[in-house]
Amino acid sequence: MIRVNVKGIAYDVMGNPIILLTDQKEEKVLPIWIGLLEAHSIAVALGQMSVPRPLTHDLFKNALDTLGARISQVVITDLKDNTFYAEVHLALPEQGIVLDARPSDAVALALRASAPVYLDDKLTEHMLSIKDLFDEETKAELEKALEEYKKSLH
Repeated sequence: MIRVNVKGIAYDVMGNPIILLTDQKEEKVLPIWIGLLEAHSIAVALGQMSVPRPLTHDLFKNALDTLGARISQVVITDLKDNTFYAEVHLALPEQGIVLDARPSDAVALALRASAPVYLDDKLTEHMLSIKDLFDEETKAELEKALEEYKKSLH
């Protein structure tokens, strides 16, 4: 398994949200298309948005905290028929539990719990080289646009 960072949310040309997971050196990225509601929840967890009331992922994490469980890690485990699969690993006082989850829900929970996110080794072949995606000028423009977007949210 390799540890990945949740770099953020991007959108494809059709406006569909994509979560971007990068390797630790930020040389490769794994894009995973997700739903709008999950993108919103991840954006909230990344601090890009605020909400007046808890979202479903907040409620789930609060319930785990109350029950004495914690999210120890999230693992993106597989890709079948263009669908990614994930697991949420819970640590309880006397045992561990692994829950099947969609990657978007698993990542939203991991961010709230400050839990690490891992990618199964067999999925690394689906990662794209960041340097091959954009030239330096385009990368700089995208970073600037992202920073301006973040500022506009506050």
